[in-house]
Amino acid sequence: MGETIELRSGGFRARVATTGAAIQALTWRDDDLVWPYTGTPTAFQGQVLAPWPNRIGEGRYRFDGAEYRLDVNDPATGSAIHGLVHDRPWEPVRVTEDSVDLHLALPATPGYPFTLAMELTYRLGEDGLTVTTVARNTGDSPAPFGLGFHPYLALGEPVGGLAARDALTLSAPVDRYLPTDDRLLPVGDPLPVADTDLDFGPPGRGLGDTVLDTAFTIGGRDADGRAWTHVDGPRYRVSVWCDASFGYLQLFSSDTLGGADHRAHLAVEPMTCPPDAFVSGDGLIVLAPGADSRHVFGITAAPTA
Repeated sequence: MGETIELRSGGFRARVATTGAAIQALTWRDDDLVWPYTGTPTAFQGQVLAPWPNRIGEGRYRFDGAEYRLDVNDPATGSAIHGLVHDRPWEPVRVTEDSVDLHLALPATPGYPFTLAMELTYRLGEDGLTVTTVARNTGDSPAPFGLGFHPYLALGEPVGGLAARDALTLSAPVDRYLPTDDRLLPVGDPLPVADTDLDFGPPGRGLGDTVLDTAFTIGGRDADGRAWTHVDGPRYRVSVWCDASFGYLQLFSSDTLGGADHRAHLAVEPMTCPPDAFVSGDGLIVLAPGADSRHVFGITAAPTA
């Protein structure tokens, strides 16, 4: 199951698993900011999603004139979901009190016959957790690539077995949503969120009973190019931000999770491309031999204003 590495800085604490380079826990002033786990994660908790996030329909895609077939690991939708690195051992190459650098050499497989080197840094500071990823094509031919992350925000103390969603406000920098078929694959063009129950633009609104397993295009950014998603509760705000390399955001309200986890967590997933990008080409990064791409996102918290 690999090892876990604990980080600390100021009021923040984090636990990182070398299996999947996953965020197992993140706290601020002893409050959980993400849904924590030990052992085996549930529903891709805290995991790195590469070389593609989300789903590829039937695991089939064409690239550079050739057709490839990936293993279908989401039987419910008949898709290949969330890439190839989430259950692999990553090597810690540098560990300090507040940061860890992890390395993975991803070998070629029949469904993805490309080789990548991935470097991932988790760093804690006064501004919370910052996650920096660099992916480099170590092969001799172009490689398709996409990246995402799967943190579930903790939604506070449960009330009546479920989180008190009406006591929370969600603000997300989304301008369009991607309509999907019954396999959760995009169909047609993205549509505006304005005047729909998917509009969580500033100042945001209560989650209520809104069901989300939805990909969005990111709209508003701050002066530094960061896009911010905020969840405000009675005592504190937890925020996920991502740099301009992430053009999409998946929000998942955990309705399909069973038991006490049903609707108890909100996945906020920065993605460089939408679902099925290996097929559509939308947002797809093509890494030339020797080329790399860099991506940064973070999670932080502050007292509710």
